[in-house]
Amino acid sequence: MAAIPGTMQAMRLMGHGGLDQLVHTREARTPAPAPGEVLIDVHACGMNNTDIWVREGAYGSETDPSEVSSWRRGRSTLEFPRIQGADIVGRIAAVGGGVRRDRIGQRVMVDFSLYHRPEGDDSLADIDYIGHGRDGGFADYVAVPAANAHQITADIPDAGLATFCCAYLTAEQMLDRARLAEGENILITGASGGVGSALIQLARVRGAIPYALTSAGKEQALRDIGAEDVVLRGGEDLVGEVARTAGGPIDVVADLVGGEMFNDLLRILRPEGRYTTAGAIGGPVVQLDLRTMYLKHLELHGSSQGTRTAFRRLIGYIETGRIRPLLERTFRLSELHEAQRTFLAKRFIGKLVVVPDRHWESIGAPHAP
Repeated sequence: MAAIPGTMQAMRLMGHGGLDQLVHTREARTPAPAPGEVLIDVHACGMNNTDIWVREGAYGSETDPSEVSSWRRGRSTLEFPRIQGADIVGRIAAVGGGVRRDRIGQRVMVDFSLYHRPEGDDSLADIDYIGHGRDGGFADYVAVPAANAHQITADIPDAGLATFCCAYLTAEQMLDRARLAEGENILITGASGGVGSALIQLARVRGAIPYALTSAGKEQALRDIGAEDVVLRGGEDLVGEVARTAGGPIDVVADLVGGEMFNDLLRILRPEGRYTTAGAIGGPVVQLDLRTMYLKHLELHGSSQGTRTAFRRLIGYIETGRIRPLLERTFRLSELHEAQRTFLAKRFIGKLVVVPDRHWESIGAPHAP
């Protein structure tokens, strides 16, 4: 492989705030892999809502929802400057001590989760992630634990492969938490986003029947990726509309929106139904009528990221073609400000992916407008 330069292109997050806190540089020091790590030549890195919420410090605290706070609320590992970017795809360029040299050159997808418990312990109570607790993939190179870099042989372009990591692992963990089973009906909110569109595909993998809640204009695209039918957001009677559309009970609600419709989502569930959430883009503070929850014997599950087990399962789905990438478009790394503005406009389905400028012509340009 080519010689590794001493400095590299990167986008650094300098502090909480607006887009001005993301500062582009071509003089960042290239990391060296520590023992047990690999250095990855980044080819593509997907973008997630978490990147924006961490930049904005939008996670609040348990006592003040408006407090500026990072993802780990009160126990943050975020230090500035930080290179964000969790959905990393590339090739191993170098290895640290204790890592086989024959891994150099492998094409890999990175499990972005930083697990603080031994293999076999799937508790996520103290989990962190690459791009938050340590530098991520919005750069030319990134060093990660060797165990997190999984070799991929699937015939999927690098930019497409970078759509899977965070969104699909988050979605798979949500379905694990809710124990979604074959033949069950599931209602998915925020269905056109990265996690929402992943939920549709992963529900189908389990043999479940997904119904999508979304805005007008996205109906056919969601049916094309597996939604049984679509309910439009903003109607006067969400409960009745879902009942008419599904024609039967809703066993699971997978919610990424929250906000004012939270109580309606609990009303939609059948008795002993399960609610699972990994996001709150429509509003994190909700009103809960506890009587709805206890009289219907409902289960409410919070979920974030996923386990090693779920990630390995996800790789199996990718390698066997059971799920497919939903790549909206690519951006140069130097255009990350524009990429985040496009992300916030929410006029697309699937994922946006960032490509280092040095790989733009071969990896990014074929998927750009």
